[in-house]
Amino acid sequence: MIPSSAPRHPYFAAGDPPRVLAHRGLVTAEAASAGVVDNSFAAVAEAHAVGLAYVESDCHLTADGVVVLFHDDDLARVTGDPRRIAEVRLHELEEVMSDHGGLITLEQALEAFPDTRFNLDVKAEAAADPVGRLVAAQAHRVLLTSFSEERRRRALDAAMTAGASVRPATSPGSATVARLVAAVATGVAPVARRALRGLDALQIPERQGPVRVLTPRLLRIAHAVGVEVHVWTVNDRDDMMRLLEMGVDGLVTDRGDVALELVNGR
Repeated sequence: MIPSSAPRHPYFAAGDPPRVLAHRGLVTAEAASAGVVDNSFAAVAEAHAVGLAYVESDCHLTADGVVVLFHDDDLARVTGDPRRIAEVRLHELEEVMSDHGGLITLEQALEAFPDTRFNLDVKAEAAADPVGRLVAAQAHRVLLTSFSEERRRRALDAAMTAGASVRPATSPGSATVARLVAAVATGVAPVARRALRGLDALQIPERQGPVRVLTPRLLRIAHAVGVEVHVWTVNDRDDMMRLLEMGVDGLVTDRGDVALELVNGR
């Protein structure tokens, strides 16, 4: 729980933390055996069906300028096709994904799942402005992020330019996280608080190689300024319980059904 009196972004209106963010939707073992892959229409639908209010996904742009939910920049991992998303037209991508749970565009996701909160990672440079424009009318239920600060800011600016009544929620890119972790590690709290300015969530791994990213001190500083801390990607049940006991506000997980059961059982 966040003690700060700072107003929460409406993105968080689905309930109090801890939150479960379905990483690329939800693909059960049964669905996977039938060929369903992450970030497909079926994966988002399954997350919705089991009651997961938050779906974390990724945005790329097709050759004909359509924003699609897709993690990788090519089709190799999920279909064996080596082509890049940016080289494939929408109708081609729909055909390729037809046996893998179905393609889902960002526009379709927002329309088909009006109660779902979407946590969108802008993966492709060319997708930043189109993503911002598409989410403008739904900014109250969208969080925009990217490993690239420039892409993240461009998407946010595009949403506001397109008439969003509220800025989408946001989480920082890699450079900001690095500054924050360094400031926390060296005990320079004012620098850490400045790094968190303008953010709604801090979405981080527990560790990055040998570096411990998540610490009790970081949690305290983030909570003091009203910023939620979400940890990715947590799939082990014992890790989930440990992090929830530590006080994190959200779990980004491929096992959204398991995490939701744990959260609801607390």
